[in-house]
Amino acid sequence: MGYIPNTPQEQQAMLERLGLQSMEDLLEPVPEEVRLRRPLNLPPALAEPDLKRLMMGMAARNKSLDRVISFLGAGTYERAIPSVVPHLQRRSEFVTSYTPYQPEVSQGMLQAIYEFQTMVCQLTGLDIANASLYDGATALVEAVFMALGPGGQGEVVVSTAIDPQYRRVLHTYARARGFSVREVATENGVTSLAALEAAVGPETVAVAIQQPNFFGCIEDVKAIEPLVHRHSRTVFISVTSEPAAFGLLASPAEYQADIAVGELMSFGNPMSFGGPALGFLAARERFLRLMPGRLVGQTVEEGPARQTGYVLTLQAREQHIRRERATSNICTNQSLLAVGATIYMAALGKEGLRELAALCLHKAHYAQRQIDALPGFATAFSAPFFDEFVIRLPISASRLQEHLLQYDIIGGYDLGRDYPDLANHMLFCVTEMRTRDDIDRLVAALKEVAA
Repeated sequence: MGYIPNTPQEQQAMLERLGLQSMEDLLEPVPEEVRLRRPLNLPPALAEPDLKRLMMGMAARNKSLDRVISFLGAGTYERAIPSVVPHLQRRSEFVTSYTPYQPEVSQGMLQAIYEFQTMVCQLTGLDIANASLYDGATALVEAVFMALGPGGQGEVVVSTAIDPQYRRVLHTYARARGFSVREVATENGVTSLAALEAAVGPETVAVAIQQPNFFGCIEDVKAIEPLVHRHSRTVFISVTSEPAAFGLLASPAEYQADIAVGELMSFGNPMSFGGPALGFLAARERFLRLMPGRLVGQTVEEGPARQTGYVLTLQAREQHIRRERATSNICTNQSLLAVGATIYMAALGKEGLRELAALCLHKAHYAQRQIDALPGFATAFSAPFFDEFVIRLPISASRLQEHLLQYDIIGGYDLGRDYPDLANHMLFCVTEMRTRDDIDRLVAALKEVAA
């Protein structure tokens, strides 16, 4: 069987229908500088065992987390995943399921989504949650759309301590949709209250703050909330990329956030080339009709059996029902990842989540104290932090990373990539996966640089 699904005769018929002479005419809109004018550089065909040997050899050149220890977080976190999670998540009923457009034949998936929504509400303390978004960045954008409302216009104030990738995605949507984004500076690793107060005015539709923020610092959200809500129509959006923090920090509802968004990939889903991600979105009930995606509800069957049933309750903005009026493109949610997160949260329970957060906190603070004591290294901010912290380095972050790789250690995130004033600063992350021996190995490697 050929890989090209149409014959030369069919291609000719297509060109005649389009009024073109050749396939080159069909490709004319493609810029010349991006067109490949030579055959692909591929080796000759191999027998299956030889091909497998070749691919295994190429894969062995990677350094996986089974062979190296990582102190890299910045929005994606290595987490211990109980074996029950992949065992249940990979059942064929979940792996092969598609978006449950027909609820009567998808009760299992609908129940899983309902449980996911319920747990997100419990994490955030808010009233309603939808059935997952692509990632934390698009979840933030959707929250801003909800705040803007049907008109879609206004100004959004965001802290520069929000994940830079999230902010770049927001700016992209802002250019296309016509709303404006104002960024507020930080001071000592947290959002400047004075700058925030000056930025928020009657024209501000929403304010977005990350907790803990991108630098790992814990924002004073109880001081921020009155500044946001002194204008009654301003929506307070809380962003979270490290969900383990929910085990110790106040929930968004406790500090009067109106919408909570973020990333849940690290709950039950392993890191894989930076993804795939799992966005979440929860809100107060007054935003129900503006919420993207779908909401699954629970009901009880009429009649003597009184069986519990699950139904798609709301999907007001779905592409497939009002395509020409849709404000977003959430036609497929991250169900399989949401199932993994749901099983993970159920396996941990409330007490397990608290213990997870405590482990991350204590290990990170132990590592910070050890690094801060090294000559040439210093903690950049004095603000309290959760499991990530910023260290000022005696050499460039790239040189330090090269040094650490000699010991099979992945260092922290190079903050100079996104914050020019933080060149030679690295964001270290210590999750529950790091042992004291791992941390001591890192400190010993850093000590060589300090010496």
